[in-house]
Amino acid sequence: MKRETHRKQFPLEDPMKKLVVPTVLMLASSVACYADADKKITEAQLPAAVRATAQRETSGAMVKGYLTEIERGARVYEVETMVSGHSRDLQISADGTLTEVEEEVPFDRLSASVKAGLMAKAKDAKIVKVESLTKRGKLVAYEGSTVKGSHHGEVQVGPDGQPLSHEE
Repeated sequence: MKRETHRKQFPLEDPMKKLVVPTVLMLASSVACYADADKKITEAQLPAAVRATAQRETSGAMVKGYLTEIERGARVYEVETMVSGHSRDLQISADGTLTEVEEEVPFDRLSASVKAGLMAKAKDAKIVKVESLTKRGKLVAYEGSTVKGSHHGEVQVGPDGQPLSHEE
């Protein structure tokens, strides 16, 4: 009898009710993650310093779109472009500093060591696109987009084709 009284006083002991708190926390976390996802914006919504950098860096390119997101606690802006038939995406900080460039590179134009490194990391997945990754003016990695069945992934190697100590 005491157990029944105890359960009535502490209703969260019901197994179904114990799921409520974790579920609410998971949903809140998902909403917070979604809020940090890329958000499409227009050129007019770019801060003046970002717009100036974007205009300078996209001369002769076709601009596909603008995005913004929070990365490592700071707002950044992305400009997606096409240049001479390949993608070139820019990341610009709120103060107008060009922080990152991802530029598509044909696989056959990569050095033998970069090709070998990407293929080793991809294992039996197919590499469908490769981009050079430049941060603050320095080439830091090559990134390959991979496909194996219905699974899409990415692999990275350093500029010399060697594994990275951390992903860029």
